[in-house]
Amino acid sequence: MKQDILIIGGGASGLAAAILAARNGAAVTILEHTDRVGKKILSTGNGRCNLTNLHMGPECYRSEDPGFPMEVVNGFPVEETLEFFRTLGIEPKDRNGYIYPGSDQASSVLDGLRMEAEHLGVLLKTGCQVERIQAPHGGENRSFRVMTSQGSFEARAVILAAGSKAAPNTGSDGSGYELARQLGHSIIKPLPALVQLRCQGKHYRQLAGVRTEADIQLKADGKRLARDRGELQLTDYGISGIPVFQISRFAAVALDEGKRVEAEIDFLSSWPRGETVERLKKRAELLSYRNCEDFLSGLLNKKLAQVLIKAAGIPLSRPAGELKRRELEELGGYLRSYRALVASVNPFANAQVCRGGIDTRQVDSGTMESRLCPGLFLAGEILDVDGICGGYNLQFAWSSGALAGRAAADLTAGKKRRERSRAR
Repeated sequence: MKQDILIIGGGASGLAAAILAARNGAAVTILEHTDRVGKKILSTGNGRCNLTNLHMGPECYRSEDPGFPMEVVNGFPVEETLEFFRTLGIEPKDRNGYIYPGSDQASSVLDGLRMEAEHLGVLLKTGCQVERIQAPHGGENRSFRVMTSQGSFEARAVILAAGSKAAPNTGSDGSGYELARQLGHSIIKPLPALVQLRCQGKHYRQLAGVRTEADIQLKADGKRLARDRGELQLTDYGISGIPVFQISRFAAVALDEGKRVEAEIDFLSSWPRGETVERLKKRAELLSYRNCEDFLSGLLNKKLAQVLIKAAGIPLSRPAGELKRRELEELGGYLRSYRALVASVNPFANAQVCRGGIDTRQVDSGTMESRLCPGLFLAGEILDVDGICGGYNLQFAWSSGALAGRAAADLTAGKKRRERSRAR
């Protein structure tokens, strides 16, 4: 039996598309290559699912086509998203603009989406690997034919929502890119984003587990690319934490281009920069009886302080009262402008999303329909859109999926009317 719509990928955007299409009268089947739909939803928001964010603007998204993300989001905005989830029995909870389900459980979000899809008659075919998509080519063949590990399917429209290459353990293996290429689309090279940075230096092993507030500037060949501030996490291989995730996609691109990438870290960003040496001098006078090993105790994490003091060439056994001004200036330089040489970003397995994907200039932002292959719609992470942390990537998934589902349902309704007319 021919379906109205086949959706390839049962993640956030695919489920949203299925529900909106079914609510608009379409017969829908989801083809999901893992053993269950929505695996990646379960890991979002540390298992609590940060559904969206009340602050929404173009600065929250990155793409080679900068205006595209917000055009999509404005087509199915935050207010409509919140109402959509209320219809699934999910009551949104506001935490300073960050929206979570009232249950604080990502599993409840997935359950709500899955149960609504099943209630609407959406067929869920799991363990179904899509191998090839054959587009309509005129004549009697006005349908898409999708070849899979479970046989072939026909549909009046296809929504490709197969995800990116990030977090492959959740099913995002990048297979959708090749399907898009088969249908004429260009792929901007996918690279890991919202991911940790691996840095050169043996001292990171000493710092593993340290968390501290910091300001981070990312530079490539000396030019500043991005900046963020928040809780920095030091690992045995480099740096992590929200501010690192926010700048990581720029590091991935610069490294891929062969540039020298550094993260310049300010560990005392709450201090006026011009007062650093004088404040350190007063501290040395006040705590003159202490050795330098404990000189910064109470100001910085002790392990971090000791690494920076040694980097400045100051013996830990030296009494703080004996520190010379030039030594305090050297130490101030490390405290305010520590330079971590970035060797690489962590791989796709550690990334939350990807930079890159299907070139959005080949997609209609109002309907998510391909400009190259009529009847093909594209949604979610497979597109060249990546958002910052805070619910933005999920909002793009809901918005792009909803627009694709609605538009595909409208298209297939028109196709069915024409088919009935020809039959008469």
